[in-house]
Amino acid sequence: MKKITRLLFLAGAFLFTTITMAQSVVTGTIMDAEMAAPLPGANVVEKGTSNGVSSNFDGEFTLNTQSSSGEIVISFVGYTKVVMKFNGNTDLGSITLQPDNTLEEVVIIGSGIIDLADDRETPIAVSTIKAVEIQQKIGTQDITATLVNTPSVYVSGQAGGFGDSNMRVRGFDQDNTAFLLNGQPINGMEDGKMYWSNWSGISDIASAVQIQRGLGSSKLAISSVGGTVNFVTKSTDKREGGFAAFSTGYNNYLKTTLGYSTGLMESGFGATVMLSHWQGDGYNFGTKGQGQTYFVSFGYKINEAHNLNFLVTGAPQWHDQNYRKKISDYQEYGKKYNYNYGYLNGEYLSLRRNYYHKPVANLNWDWTINEKSSLSTVVYASWGRGGGTGSYGTGNTYIDNGVTSDGLINWNAVQAYNNSLPGKIGNADTYTGSAIRASVNNHAWYGLVTNYENQLNENLTLNFGADLRTYKGTHFRQLVNLLGLNGFNEGGISQQYPDPYIVSQTYSIKPWSSLTNFADEDERIAYDYDERINYGGVFGQLEYSKNKFSAFFQGSVSTQSHVRWDRFNYTADNEESETITNPGYNVKGGGSYALGEHGKVYVNAGYYSRQPYHDNIYLNFTNEVNPLTENEKILGLEAGYTYSTPVFSASIDLYRTSWKDRVVSSSFTDDTNSVFFETDEGVEQLHSGGELSLMYKPIQSLRIKGFASIGNWEYVGDAQTTLRDENLNTISVEMEDVDGGKVGGAAQTTFGIGLDYEIVERFSIDGDYRYYDKLYADAGAIKDNLELPNFGLLDLGLSYKMLVGKDGTNSVSFRFNLNNVLDEEYISQSSTAIMAEAGDDTYSGINTNNQVYFGNGRTWNFGMRFKF
Repeated sequence: MKKITRLLFLAGAFLFTTITMAQSVVTGTIMDAEMAAPLPGANVVEKGTSNGVSSNFDGEFTLNTQSSSGEIVISFVGYTKVVMKFNGNTDLGSITLQPDNTLEEVVIIGSGIIDLADDRETPIAVSTIKAVEIQQKIGTQDITATLVNTPSVYVSGQAGGFGDSNMRVRGFDQDNTAFLLNGQPINGMEDGKMYWSNWSGISDIASAVQIQRGLGSSKLAISSVGGTVNFVTKSTDKREGGFAAFSTGYNNYLKTTLGYSTGLMESGFGATVMLSHWQGDGYNFGTKGQGQTYFVSFGYKINEAHNLNFLVTGAPQWHDQNYRKKISDYQEYGKKYNYNYGYLNGEYLSLRRNYYHKPVANLNWDWTINEKSSLSTVVYASWGRGGGTGSYGTGNTYIDNGVTSDGLINWNAVQAYNNSLPGKIGNADTYTGSAIRASVNNHAWYGLVTNYENQLNENLTLNFGADLRTYKGTHFRQLVNLLGLNGFNEGGISQQYPDPYIVSQTYSIKPWSSLTNFADEDERIAYDYDERINYGGVFGQLEYSKNKFSAFFQGSVSTQSHVRWDRFNYTADNEESETITNPGYNVKGGGSYALGEHGKVYVNAGYYSRQPYHDNIYLNFTNEVNPLTENEKILGLEAGYTYSTPVFSASIDLYRTSWKDRVVSSSFTDDTNSVFFETDEGVEQLHSGGELSLMYKPIQSLRIKGFASIGNWEYVGDAQTTLRDENLNTISVEMEDVDGGKVGGAAQTTFGIGLDYEIVERFSIDGDYRYYDKLYADAGAIKDNLELPNFGLLDLGLSYKMLVGKDGTNSVSFRFNLNNVLDEEYISQSSTAIMAEAGDDTYSGINTNNQVYFGNGRTWNFGMRFKF
C-alpha cells in the first residue's frame, strides 16, 4: 500500500511539474504611441486560444500562458494589432500601439448593418480615413475633402459655396456612387444626388469614413457603379469624457464645438451629446454661410445579448452660392467674382441662397443570438425641409441698370422698376415684376435595414437581410422677397387655379424655421407636385475562407415603384400619374489567394440591372412617362494584389466597368445668366483603369503615403440629347454620335504623395501633394470633349498635442492647415466644351467663353481641441 501511495505521489508530482513547465508568465506595459501614455483596457490574448487578460490603469498586464512558448496578440480599439513572441517567463517591457487606418472595432452599435471591409477575407479596392485625420485636415471644408488623397477620387466645385462640392469615383458622378450613413442609404431617392451642405455635420460626428471603390463588399441591396462610401458616426461612447473645440480660418471663418458622454454606466445606459456652430464669408465673394450641428445618442445595453442605440442628428445651414461663369468674366472682375449678389440700400443681399434642415433619427438593435449567429437591425427616418432661392419674373439683367459697373446685381434699380408697375403688382404669365423666390424641396423618408449572420461552420458564413424604404417628396416654389412689390398675379399658371389671383405672402429662408414655415397650396407659384417612391430589396451573401483561399458570392433582388401628383400641369381629376414599377437585381462574386505571409491576389466580378431614377422616368417633370428609360446595365470586373507588412504596404487594383442605358445630365448658364439643363439618354460608358496605393514607414517617426490612378473613361455609341430651360420647358431634342468621347468632370490621371513626420514627441508636420491630368469638361455625352489644363496642389499641416491633468489623461491639441500652399491658379471644372479657334481669346489655351469654376487659392485654418 505504501508503494502504491508513493507511486501515485511521484506520478502527481511529475504531472504537476510537466504542467508547470509547459506554462509561462508573460508581462509587459502597453503604451499609446500618440499620447506617450499608458493604455488601460488593452486586450492581451495568447494566440490560438481564448486565454487572455486586459491591461490595468497603468497599462501593465500579466498573462499566465497555456504553453511554454508561442505568441501573444495585443489589440485595442482604433490601434494596430501587435503580435509578439514569448519563450518561457518573459518580460516584454514597453509595447507601443500605433493608431491604425482600419475600422476594426470602431463602432459598438449596428456592426451587422455597418458593412465594412475589415470583416472581409476577400480584398477589395478600399481606403479608410479615421476620426483623428478627419478632425485634423477637414478645416473649413466639407467631408469630401478627407478623400482627396485616394486613388480615382476627384473633388471639385468648392468654389460654389459651403457644401457645394462634387465628388466622383472612377469617373462616375455622385448619383452613381452609394453613400451610406452607418449603413443607411442617404443618396437622394429621386435622382441619387448628394448635397453635401445637408450633411455638413458629418465631419463633427464621424468616427471614420471608408470608401470601397468599384464593386466593393457591401452586402446591401444597392447597385453602386463608382463605389460605396460609408460614413461611420459616433454611437454612445463606452467611456465618460468630453471635448471642446474652436477653430478659425480665412475670410472670418469661426467654429465652436462641444461634446460630452456619460459613458456606459452600471445600469447599462449611456448618452453622448455634441453641439457645434460655424459661420464664415466663404472663399469667393458672395458665398457667406452659417450653420449648426446637433448629435444626441442614447445607448442601452440590456444584457450581453442585446444592445440598443437611439440617435438623432441634424445640420441646419444656409449658404450663398456662386455659379460657373465665363473665363472672360473672371478676367474682367477677378477670380473671386460672383454675380449672384448685390446691395439694396447699402445692405448685402444674395439672389442665390441654399437653406436646408434635414433631421435624421435611427434606432439600432444588435442581438447576439448565440455564439454563431447574430441579427442587426436599424429603423430610420429623415425629414428634409428647405430649398434654394432665385429670380422670379423679370431677371435683373433685363432691367435698365440692373447690373452695376463691377458686375453685381443693382437691387436698387430692381426695386425702382417694381415701384413703376401699376399697383406694384407683378405678373407671372407675362414675366413682369421681379422678386426672389425659393424652390422648396421637402421630404419625409422612412426605412429599415436588417441583416442576419450565421457562422455555418468553421469556414462558411451566411448573411441575408432586407432593405425597405418609402419616400414622399413635395416640390414647389414660394415667394421670399417681393423687393417692393405688393404681390404677383398668378392667373393662368396653374390648371387647378386658372382664375387670376394675387400671391403676396412671403416665407422665411432660415433653416430652423423652414421645418414648419412654408407655403400652403394656394400660395405656391410656378409649379407644385408630389412624388412617392417605394423600394424593397432582399440580399444574401455566402463567404468561404480556409487557409490561403477565400471566396464570396452576393446577390440581391429589389422592386421600386414611382408615382407623382402634379397640381399645376393637371386638373384635380388628372393630377395623379401612372404608377411605374421596376424590378432590379445584382450579383457579385470573387475570390482571393494568399501568396506567402504578406501577399494576396484577388478577382471580383459583378452584374447589375439597376432601376432608373425617378427624375428619369417622367418626361420634362410632367406625368408623361419617358419611353426611352429602362434599367441600366452595369458589368464590373476587378483584379488586384495587396502586400502588407508593419513597415511597408502596397495595393494594385485593376478595373473595367461597362455601363449601358444610362442617363447623363448637366447644366449651364447663358449670357443673361439664365440656367439651362441638358439630358443625354441611352448613353453607354466604358471605364477602365488601374490604381496604386503605398504606405512606407522607414522609421518610427516617419510615414510616407502615395497613390496613383490612370483611367480611360469613354462614351460608346449614340445618345439622345434633350435641352430644357430653368422652368424645365423642352427646347430641343437631338440624336448625337458620342462614340469615343471622353467622360468629363473628373481627372482621369492622378497621383499624390504624402509625408507625416514627428519632429519631437507629439509635435508633427505633414504634407500632401496631388497632381491631376486628363481632366475633361463636364458637358454631358459629347464626342469631342474639351481637355482642361493639368495642375498640382500642395497642402501642409502642423499638429501638437499637450498632455494636461495630474495623470496626463487629458490633452489639448493644436492644428494648423495651409491648403494650396503655392496658390496654384487652376480650373477645377467646366460645364461647356467650346473649342478655341484662330482669333479666339484664350486662357491657357482654353476659349474664354467656356463656363468654369476656378479652384480655391491659398487658404488657412487653425484649431484647438481640449479633450477631457
